[in-house]
Amino acid sequence: MGILDKVARYREEEEKLKWEGTFADYLELLKEKPWIAQSAHSRIYNMIKDAGIEETETGKKYKFFSHELFGLEEALERLVEEYFHPAAKKLDVRKRILLLMGPVSGGKSTLVTLLKRGLEHYTRTERGAVYAIKGCPMHEDPLHLIPNHLREDFYKEYGIRIEGNLSPLNMMRLEEEYNGRIEDVLVERIFFSEDRRVGIGTFSPSDPKSQDIADLTGSIDFSTIAQYGSESDPRAYRFDGELNKANRGMMEFQEMLKLDEKFLWHLLSLTQEGNFKAGRFALISADELIVAHTNETEYRSFISNKKNEALHSRIIVMPIPYNLKVSEEEKIYEKMIRESDVADVHIAPHTLKIAAMFTILTRLKEPKRSDVDLIKKMRLYDGQIVEGFSQMDVDELKKEYPDEGMSGIDPRYVINRISSTIIRKGVNSINALDVLRSLKDGLDQHPSITDELKEKYLNFISLARKEYDEIAKKEVQKAFVYSYEESAKTLMDNYLDNVEAYCNKTKLRDPLTGEEINPDEKLMRSIEEQIGISENAKKAFREEILIRISAYARKGKRFDYNSHGRLREAIQKKLFADLKDVVKITTSTKTPDEQQLKKINEVVARLIDEYGYNSTSANELLRYVGSLLNR
Repeated sequence: MGILDKVARYREEEEKLKWEGTFADYLELLKEKPWIAQSAHSRIYNMIKDAGIEETETGKKYKFFSHELFGLEEALERLVEEYFHPAAKKLDVRKRILLLMGPVSGGKSTLVTLLKRGLEHYTRTERGAVYAIKGCPMHEDPLHLIPNHLREDFYKEYGIRIEGNLSPLNMMRLEEEYNGRIEDVLVERIFFSEDRRVGIGTFSPSDPKSQDIADLTGSIDFSTIAQYGSESDPRAYRFDGELNKANRGMMEFQEMLKLDEKFLWHLLSLTQEGNFKAGRFALISADELIVAHTNETEYRSFISNKKNEALHSRIIVMPIPYNLKVSEEEKIYEKMIRESDVADVHIAPHTLKIAAMFTILTRLKEPKRSDVDLIKKMRLYDGQIVEGFSQMDVDELKKEYPDEGMSGIDPRYVINRISSTIIRKGVNSINALDVLRSLKDGLDQHPSITDELKEKYLNFISLARKEYDEIAKKEVQKAFVYSYEESAKTLMDNYLDNVEAYCNKTKLRDPLTGEEINPDEKLMRSIEEQIGISENAKKAFREEILIRISAYARKGKRFDYNSHGRLREAIQKKLFADLKDVVKITTSTKTPDEQQLKKINEVVARLIDEYGYNSTSANELLRYVGSLLNR
């Protein structure tokens, strides 16, 4: 299907979704689908909930945000459960401005954009349908037509509480167009759209001297005064301010804390009472989420000003810190690269991971516990298993610094340096060393990095480099060991025979002499030491292996080389240690002989086919590991 066919289909679908009827028809619809009378906050909460919630060990994960925001699960859970959920239940928090506070490029704007785009889509679904008085510039809730003295009766019949009063324009239209017959007032289904200014508004402050309050609340249409005879006639007023147009949905205030006071007082009334003043009219009801975002410095400056005290209690501040998980930071870079013009450049495996390690290290605070260093902390935060530590330790570390993640290197800086690497190298392939070099060079050009910070960040680059050295050696080790797969399996079988004899307190039979011999402790320890199994822990590890073998046997499965991840790693490391001289000679020989060349080509092919390298990055990796082994 071509793009124009898809546009046509979308248009047809929208036509099918349209609905128009009288207020009497709307009430019948309301009996069938009571959820269509939900408030703006309730609609946003249900939109997030309907997308799906996944329960994890550390909390809730909302699928609504999961494709665009990474590593912010805790902040998002707090936002949804402490703001949107109670606001949807009509608790007092809905009468607060939602202020997202966090460092630059931390995801605040993305979060707001997701809510906007989500609402546009959600109002096209049955669960998110919105109905309004037809022809109303503010898309007013049809239930405002019910007179105040009948609202208690309406609640008893429909179970829905009505908030807000009919706007001056619709009050006049009710009398003049419908002769006061509310049952005849036309109602239509509307679809939110930021571009069409329906249900979504955005306000950005400009020069305080020239910015007019009309940008928020609408203004008098002077061309119609002669026709209608008065400035207080609602037909002579343009209800086209951002607060008018955002009614029933959400309103984004960019740089809200930079607004002039007269603008902020309108927000006080709107959030607390659900109405605002416009022109020479009574208060105008509006139902909308007001969301703003700012950085910590601006917020501190705002609350230190005594004149803003009245607003403090009307604001709910939600910290949106930087992500602190390496694996999630990688996803951020992948997303940014996908959306750029460098998506076709080959980025060697682990390049983004190493860049992410550096970035996360700049955001973490030095642990107060003596048994944890920054690298361990980074791994624990990323959900990796670190021997001797549990989830309780992670929770304890997070409590040490409640504001952790509010400073450090932002993702845009890293992507800028990756882009710079690609442009400067002028090749179709980059690796982790290229990016670390570029990150280091960029520190001199970064405007907000002091000499003290620069020294600290250079140390983090060194730590990330050490991590890469280990990963690179392991990668080549695995590629080399593959060529010795049979040797690995033989070594594994030999180890398992010895473990079984050790645990069962039996002897082994020598295959050559046939005599009984004790289990080979030296062999077992030479393998176990590769993955840090201590002398005290060896018995438990061996018993665990035996239990795993029994479990496999009960299920009719065979325990093999890939059945136990840690044991496989130990076998590979042991084999690699035995092969280290072969690898060293093969990777660093300038003029390899035929046998060495064959081995190199096998390893390169393995790196390309199995690990995602291309020819350039695979050969660069081999040369680098050769230089490491020769040091």
